[in-house]
Amino acid sequence: MLYNPSASHSLGTSLYTREAYKTLQFIYSRYVMDIIVDILVMVGTVAFAVSGALVAIDANLDIFGVCFVGAITATGGGIMRDLFLGIHPPTSFTDWKIPVTALGVSVLVFVIALILKQKFVKFRKRLEAVNNVFDAVGLASASITGVEVAVSQGHGGNWFIIIVSGMMTGICGGIMRDLLTSRTPSVLRKHVYALPSILGSALYYPLRILTSNVVIAAAAAAAFMITLRLLAMRFRWDLPTVHGKGY
Repeated sequence: MLYNPSASHSLGTSLYTREAYKTLQFIYSRYVMDIIVDILVMVGTVAFAVSGALVAIDANLDIFGVCFVGAITATGGGIMRDLFLGIHPPTSFTDWKIPVTALGVSVLVFVIALILKQKFVKFRKRLEAVNNVFDAVGLASASITGVEVAVSQGHGGNWFIIIVSGMMTGICGGIMRDLLTSRTPSVLRKHVYALPSILGSALYYPLRILTSNVVIAAAAAAAFMITLRLLAMRFRWDLPTVHGKGY
């Protein structure tokens, strides 16, 4: 059999092109993933800052208290996640956009509440519903971010770390908010709070692998978590307790 240099060259070119395409595809997917994570971080930061500020205003805290609680609600989950994963210092202390956004949103909510003080008092019940929506959006965004951070830290094969990372990012800020405003944390007492985060984190990771499309996976998991959380609030679903609801 005669050696054909042109065929050998074509084969080499084909393999090189295939490898180059795979490399470009990987770079592009990482670029898209980084953009999605940045968007989710900002969405979660804004949503949780609004939620924290509204709870602080309802607790009659001053402007410093409102900003502090709003910022802690927005950043607390990410800080606890980073400590859990061994990221030092936590991202909230190295990425200025996160605390600045949280503080800015908290100040804005305080100013609006101050200007519309009478309406805030009058529509207190409706504001609680608005707060719950922001809380649900923050929970979903933060949980997905937590999963992505765990994967980026090399824990892609450990389901326990992935789910715990998602859950911690989703619920720890709300726990700190409630403790700072002298409330029993919602995650421990009502309307299936942590469960959507746990189930959503467990759903997002396999979707991310199976679909090879992080946008679809993130949208599906976020829709699932938000829907479950809002349905739980609408129909007052609670996990069982020893003494029941009326205790």
